[in-house]
Amino acid sequence: MVGARRSNDWGFPRWRSYGSDQAATAQRTCDRHLCDEPGLCPAPKASNSPDRWYFCQKHAAEYNSKWDYFEGLDKAEAEERVKNENRDNAGYAEAAHYGWAGSGDGTRSGDEMRALEALELEADADFDAIKKSFRAKAKEVHPDVKPGDAAAAQEFQKIQVAYEVLKQAEERREWKG
Repeated sequence: MVGARRSNDWGFPRWRSYGSDQAATAQRTCDRHLCDEPGLCPAPKASNSPDRWYFCQKHAAEYNSKWDYFEGLDKAEAEERVKNENRDNAGYAEAAHYGWAGSGDGTRSGDEMRALEALELEADADFDAIKKSFRAKAKEVHPDVKPGDAAAAQEFQKIQVAYEVLKQAEERREWKG
């Protein structure tokens, strides 16, 4: 085996400089006029064209902000292209774990988030805002205020349960040590 030779470039100490046998590699510069930054970001010259511009990050961001995939197409051609893209990527889906979280910052449970929605509050509402919202809603739909109204009674029960869920969660959060 003539081609299989062991390199003499192993072990320590290394007696010659690193990379002495390699020439410097040429780097592509940005295609924007008068820009000397490295052109590391390829961008298409036209829709469905294999030709590429090579921009620095700054000019690539500028180019992408003005890019229109459907430029030069009439409405029917654009719709046809969208239909073909959707047909071709039908086997792919967004990762499911992005949908698991729901709204909020993770400090509240799903039941607490639903209770906040029932009281029409944001995910970061404090307990004083919860009490205030509950009182205002209870005054609107209380069975004494709207006697005989089944929808109001059901809404009152819903906000009452929501308040209880949030109250218990707040009590669990407070340390009474």
